[in-house]
Amino acid sequence: MIIPKTREQIELMRQSALLVSKTLGMIASEIKPGVTTLQLDKMAEAFIRDNGGIPGFLGLYGCPSTLLTSVNEEVVHGLPTNRPIEEGDIVSVDCGVLMNEYYGDHAYTFEIGEVAPATKKLLEVTKESLYIGIREFRAGNRVGDVANAIQTYTESFGYGVVRELVGHGLGKKMHEEPEMPNYGKRGKGKMFSEGMVVAIEPMINLGVRNIKTLKDGWTIVTADKKPSAHFEHDVAIIDGKPELLSTYAYIYKALGIESDEEQEFRREALVLS
Repeated sequence: MIIPKTREQIELMRQSALLVSKTLGMIASEIKPGVTTLQLDKMAEAFIRDNGGIPGFLGLYGCPSTLLTSVNEEVVHGLPTNRPIEEGDIVSVDCGVLMNEYYGDHAYTFEIGEVAPATKKLLEVTKESLYIGIREFRAGNRVGDVANAIQTYTESFGYGVVRELVGHGLGKKMHEEPEMPNYGKRGKGKMFSEGMVVAIEPMINLGVRNIKTLKDGWTIVTADKKPSAHFEHDVAIIDGKPELLSTYAYIYKALGIESDEEQEFRREALVLS
């Protein structure tokens, strides 16, 4: 059952999403060669708790960490380890927060120093596909409209679209209806309506779409060991249109990046705090 949210509930969810965004911004300042993902995990837990939230992943479905950190060929659900991050790596950092009884869930794939040109292009296209999908998340459209937009764009570059993992509705539970796949047919699936909140998250592979799970039961990797990218935003339908609850602005501020990519999905200018 899809649970639409009131304006007041959406504002509470925005606070949860923004705490995830701030956490990722903090990570952006710390992630570099020589740092371990386990160190980043401890930083994130402390930051979330210090800012009035509860780590949303920690303990959920038995998850042992605050962050899920997926390096290079790891698609998603990578568990933090003591292996130092290296120059040329890419690291997908997925983070969840529970605050005000609502979840935020948000991810970004970081470039560590100079990465291979083909990998850099994968990240660029995957992030572009996220916004292409968000554009289709509006009242009267359907799940398949978002899914097909992401699939069509990313497959035009020859990339593999992961089938087994999907985005999802968001609310008092981390995973609510509807499921939000990144592949499908236009006009198919559940219809979007006012007040819906979802996490849209393209998971796109440089090579084949096939994946497998490692022995730890969590880490999912590409079958051909080629890199994978993952970007995720929390989005609500307000006045029939998509509005971002999360932001990459804290990441961009930390990295010195200027971008107006989110502007069309905001009613008001975002003021960083």
